[in-house]
Amino acid sequence: MLKKLLRVSTRTRRLLVFGVAMLFGLVSAAEKPSQGARKATDGPLVESLRGSNPNPEDPTKAILAAFDKYEVVGMDAAHGSKDVDDLILHLLRDPGLPSKVNDIVVECGNSLYQGTLDRYIAGESVSLSEVRQVWRNTTQPMCSVSGFYEILFPLVCRVNQKLPPEKRFRVLAGDPPLDWRKVKDRSQVELDRDANVASVMQKEVLSKHRKALMLFGTGHLFHSNMTAPRGLESGVERYEINYPGVTLVIGTAIVSRNPIPPPIISEMRERMASWPAPSLVQNLKGTWLAGLDQYYFTKMVDAYLYLGPGDLMLAEPRPAEIFLNREYMAELRRRAEIIGDKFLTNQADPDQVSDENFSPFLYSTPR
Repeated sequence: MLKKLLRVSTRTRRLLVFGVAMLFGLVSAAEKPSQGARKATDGPLVESLRGSNPNPEDPTKAILAAFDKYEVVGMDAAHGSKDVDDLILHLLRDPGLPSKVNDIVVECGNSLYQGTLDRYIAGESVSLSEVRQVWRNTTQPMCSVSGFYEILFPLVCRVNQKLPPEKRFRVLAGDPPLDWRKVKDRSQVELDRDANVASVMQKEVLSKHRKALMLFGTGHLFHSNMTAPRGLESGVERYEINYPGVTLVIGTAIVSRNPIPPPIISEMRERMASWPAPSLVQNLKGTWLAGLDQYYFTKMVDAYLYLGPGDLMLAEPRPAEIFLNREYMAELRRRAEIIGDKFLTNQADPDQVSDENFSPFLYSTPR
């Protein structure tokens, strides 16, 4: 593993922290709204956990059932949490999913290679090295070394081989088309990713009356985000202008703009201690969970995915095979020089290789 990469991994873990999380700058931005951001009133101090008890459900069964009501279910994927990754892989192998879902839409997918991806997922003769361009050549450095996507795409291909043609999944790449061979300047990589997400969803899924599982960072899925300036709304918020009410958004962190004292956080953890891990909580209205922040749990997400106690959650490992690919690492270093991304630079630096700071846990714990 890479020392610097591990530091980045720690940064990612902070974004997902169990309890009260500052997800995508939500809390800090709520205190100091960015210019052009939509206004939202901060709530009062959370003094107690009031409301009915949430009802945690088996997440696989709940997600499958949700497709009877919704056209789209959106959830996080490959952002550092092995627990989330494992749930998705379990869901994809559930025999009930092909009857519920047509498309799997992914953040880590360069839409420039959609044709190659279609042929691979359909079981045509496409080498793994060729189709890897889909997730290794996106705008996002975290996709480049994700072990999750190295498994996800081959798994969908293998599942499709066992299904009749009318039930086979299509995988859609959600990231903007980008040809890294032609990239010479950082500005060429600074694309409107959420606009592309909305376009893909409307053109390939919703207008065709198909159903989709969206696997994206939660910030791309929010129904509404008070911290986002006009013109920078999430992909879901953009397509909901034409297709309102068709999407169930699952949050993987508890977020609050309201001050929550440590005793309340401790009580939250005690109440959740008996919940199965993982479990999905829906119908949040009137529950003490929604009482933490009505805006987040009514306007941004629809459900909460509980993954267990934070100190027991596992980190997504990085496959050594990726870092041992000298040709690919050289390409990542070239990209790093163009875009000036420290994360990308460090994860492609062979001199940084070390496992002395490796931790299998998603969150660091104080000693």
